[in-house]
Amino acid sequence: MKESLISVIVPVYKVEKYLDRCVESIIGQTYSNLEVILVDDGSPDHCPAMCDAWAKKDSRIKVIHKKNGGLSDARNAGMEVSNGDLIGFVDSDDWIAPDMYQCLYEIMKADNSDISACGVKMVWENGTASRMLTESGNCVLSKEEAMRALIEESWIKQPVWYKLYNADIIRHISFPVGKYHEDVFWSYQVIGAAGRVSVIDHVGYYYWQRSGSIMGEAYSLKRLDAIEAMEHRQDYLENNFPALATRARCSLWFSCMYHGQKILCEIQKKDQANAMEYLRGVIRRHPFLSNSLNELGRKEKIWLSIEKTSLQAACRIRNALGIGL
Repeated sequence: MKESLISVIVPVYKVEKYLDRCVESIIGQTYSNLEVILVDDGSPDHCPAMCDAWAKKDSRIKVIHKKNGGLSDARNAGMEVSNGDLIGFVDSDDWIAPDMYQCLYEIMKADNSDISACGVKMVWENGTASRMLTESGNCVLSKEEAMRALIEESWIKQPVWYKLYNADIIRHISFPVGKYHEDVFWSYQVIGAAGRVSVIDHVGYYYWQRSGSIMGEAYSLKRLDAIEAMEHRQDYLENNFPALATRARCSLWFSCMYHGQKILCEIQKKDQANAMEYLRGVIRRHPFLSNSLNELGRKEKIWLSIEKTSLQAACRIRNALGIGL
């Protein structure tokens, strides 16, 4: 039986130092039935020419040149032209193991899953010792188990780039253009559309940590997009996965504390008040019912109680104790 075509979408922007390493790791896959879509997102360096050169070297590579629109816009553009039965994403400063897609494909087929995910190793440009981002172990998760794992950031993490997806369940779900933390807006919707999710701990993805990346930048108020995404997720869960709503609300409140801590430490005082009021508004919009607190642990209840009384106090205490940052 013919193997399924996998479309691999690679957004490209100002990564000429890393692009060859990334593309080489994809075209060198043991799984060869690939369509590699390089999306030049209006990159101002040599990346557009590098993409075209790669297309001449390998007939499986197609290139899209477009006006700069950001990571989400580039991924959406790649999905629009993709022909694969399955879709994967790779960020252009990262690279993948030679057998990543072979492993993801085989486990997806064996488990009859709509999503498969492998192990991720974080590798630092500055020489910091590498470490695993993902859990150790293998499992097959039902839709509800996968959603819980995403909320708890356990078996399933937010990023899309170390997973393989059934194209039918994702093509109608666009990434939000112009938002930071676009994966947080997208991933819960995809899991909600999926059936089963397979997870293996075989290291397939190498996540490059560099100072010039978006996530390597200093904290800014754009990071509050993650809270907006979690609010959307909370509303979705209330309607579709009510048994997980309390756990997700707890995650939302703790995320508000984390961002409050960062705001008090790293944002200029003139901008702190409005940002903290935004976070307080989120908390007010998603209150805990008294009986739902029984699902939470003792430490969680204590922190949430302090946060409910005063978000700023909770953040200052956690900063003083070195908790959460």
